[in-house]
Amino acid sequence: MLVETAKARPLRVGFILARSFTLTAFALFVDTLRLASDDGDKSGRVLADWQVLASCRNTIDSSCGIRVTPTSDFTDPSNFDYIVVIGGLLRHESPIDSVTVNYLKHAASKKVPLIGVCTGTFILAEAGLMRHHRTCVSWLHFKEFRQRFPDHQVRSDRIFNLDRTRGSCAGGSSAADMAASIVRRHISHRAERNALEVLQIDKARPAIHVQPRRPESIGSSDPRVQAALIVMDGNIDRTLSISELAAEVGLSRRQLERLFTNTIKSSPALVYKRLRLERAKQLIIATHTPLLDIAIEVGFENASHFTRAFRENFGVTPGTLREPISTR
Repeated sequence: MLVETAKARPLRVGFILARSFTLTAFALFVDTLRLASDDGDKSGRVLADWQVLASCRNTIDSSCGIRVTPTSDFTDPSNFDYIVVIGGLLRHESPIDSVTVNYLKHAASKKVPLIGVCTGTFILAEAGLMRHHRTCVSWLHFKEFRQRFPDHQVRSDRIFNLDRTRGSCAGGSSAADMAASIVRRHISHRAERNALEVLQIDKARPAIHVQPRRPESIGSSDPRVQAALIVMDGNIDRTLSISELAAEVGLSRRQLERLFTNTIKSSPALVYKRLRLERAKQLIIATHTPLLDIAIEVGFENASHFTRAFRENFGVTPGTLREPISTR
């Protein structure tokens, strides 16, 4: 676990901004520190301090076009309690330069906790710094992260994760939640409360809070069901066993099955199958992908099993549904 003891000196955080970084995630994180650092809204760096680090002082464009100027060159990473990498648009092949990559590796060698916010997790993983650490990403980026880093542990059903000397955050408003947890840990509950009140946030959500997204065709107010649905949706192509699914959300298989039966009147297995078939239906209607490829993409081993399940669920075969497209 990350160190939880209070420090005599201010909490110190270094930020590294990727090209086309997400301004919201950076602003919420750093403003939580700013408002926790002093009483009122004086912006004094009494209890916390921060710097925007870079290999040069050129401005860095955010994804919305607003530019930020670095405030410090790379200094000894041991000067910081955390180094936070704010990611953004994934279209950049090199979101940070090689000097920055080496600096992050140097920080890791000195056991400085590294945090990836938004797609900052991709940057850390690309540098080989997230292996053996559970990574939390937005559901929007889950599939791409798993494709790029198939040997990494990744989840998209939580808003952030603190794992030993690594942290990861889905981005958006959850950046404030992660920052608040760090403020509470290193400064005080009072500092956290002061920051959140000024930000007009009722209270910080815990790391295990479920990301606000679930498949539209299935609804439930139970957060454990929501988490299970997100895990299912993120594992359409490689079907998890129900026991594995239950373990992902902290339940036994029997507990998960009872929960689904009581809340949405169906078993996890049937719901999982329905989600896979719904995804297949979308692909059949919207693309020209061969039906066998679609069957494999949604986790079916062969075309005959896929066709039979599809007809049982929708009343037509995949080929019949595809006909209007093929005859245009």
